[in-house]
Amino acid sequence: METTQENNATVSPLERRLDMVVALADIDREVEQQLKRIAKTAKMAGFRPGKVPMKMVAQMYGPQARSEAIGAAIEKAFGEKVREQKLRVAGQPRIEMKPAGAEGEMAFTAIFEVFPEFEIADISGKHLEKPVLTVTEAEVDKTIEVLRKQRTTYVRAGRPAENGDRVVIDFVGKKNGEEFEGGKATDYPVFLGAGRMLPDFEAALVGVAEGEEKTFDVKFPEDYHAKELAGATVQFSIQVKRVDEPKLPALDAEFARQLGIADGDLDKMRAEVRANLEREVKKRLQARIKEQAMNILLEANPIDVPKAMVELEARQMAEKALADLKRRNPRMKDMPIESSWFTQEAERRVRLGLLVAELVKAKDLHVKPEQVRAVIDDFAATFEDPQEVVRWYYSQPERLAEAEALAMENNVVDWVLANAQVTEKAIAFDELMGNAA
Repeated sequence: METTQENNATVSPLERRLDMVVALADIDREVEQQLKRIAKTAKMAGFRPGKVPMKMVAQMYGPQARSEAIGAAIEKAFGEKVREQKLRVAGQPRIEMKPAGAEGEMAFTAIFEVFPEFEIADISGKHLEKPVLTVTEAEVDKTIEVLRKQRTTYVRAGRPAENGDRVVIDFVGKKNGEEFEGGKATDYPVFLGAGRMLPDFEAALVGVAEGEEKTFDVKFPEDYHAKELAGATVQFSIQVKRVDEPKLPALDAEFARQLGIADGDLDKMRAEVRANLEREVKKRLQARIKEQAMNILLEANPIDVPKAMVELEARQMAEKALADLKRRNPRMKDMPIESSWFTQEAERRVRLGLLVAELVKAKDLHVKPEQVRAVIDDFAATFEDPQEVVRWYYSQPERLAEAEALAMENNVVDWVLANAQVTEKAIAFDELMGNAA
């Protein structure tokens, strides 16, 4: 029986239909054999085990046995036909029974998808812009300053508030003379210039002094998340508890010890910061290159992908998103997350997965043990005991598989770099690290 495909614009180009039949006599024989096996151990009140009359066994277990026999027969027929036609089935087939077959036969149609057949396209005309950045002393200095700011402490300013200060206040907000939900707080810290509060609110705190009381208007933006406040002008009354100014830690031995340098040696600290920074820069550069390389593969190979695989990937992404949400906030456990939200990204992942698998096979980009070890060593270098991390990876099959997948992706990226048109372009440190201007 030939494989057919419906002429329907909404049907996937990868969808196939197989019309098949199974002999009812074969099903009857399988049912009879199953019932005989069941009868040997069947238990029923009034009979010893294995002595239940076959007629009663058939009445009790017959429908289940027939259902299982039909399922097994369909699975066998489908498997034989798929092997005969050398089809690569993606996902589970959908079985539709036909109203009636020939006498003594059961007819059915299997509807399923197949994996796409394709060859990796030539990418010699594609262009990849390779970002480059060399870590200098200036980047090390900047990183150390970021580390100092992360350890900022606050001390009483003894002056009116300025941008950069922390102002601790009590406040009450009223709309039309009535307090509104979420508009009241005690000992609330506001970091001036951080942009965490509404602009009008922060602006009103610049210049206030400790102990001062003040009332001012604040206009909420039209797109504010609380609809009852969107676009509204409300009145806030505040009492200033403290005005604190930031104090950066001194660049001394104590600061070095805070960063893990036991003897407080500043040169060692600087060398450690530089090594960590170089690893992070390398990782971010590689991530940007990998994204471009994968996009080139996708653009050059616009293949169809099985809907079943996309749906499965989208469901798994939705389940992971919900699990992550519950881990961060258990109260969000009932948050409705639809798999359809992830369909576009799921399709990209499935397409990329098929492309990478075909490229690895066609170009013999399979990973070597030393490549996997290099990936693991690179990751382990950031830990206090790298050898313990290495042992952990090799003792955890799932973690080792992740390292193998990463090494394989590296091989794919190297292939793209070797076959596409590559130009290097310097990238600014702040842009790479995502630092605000």
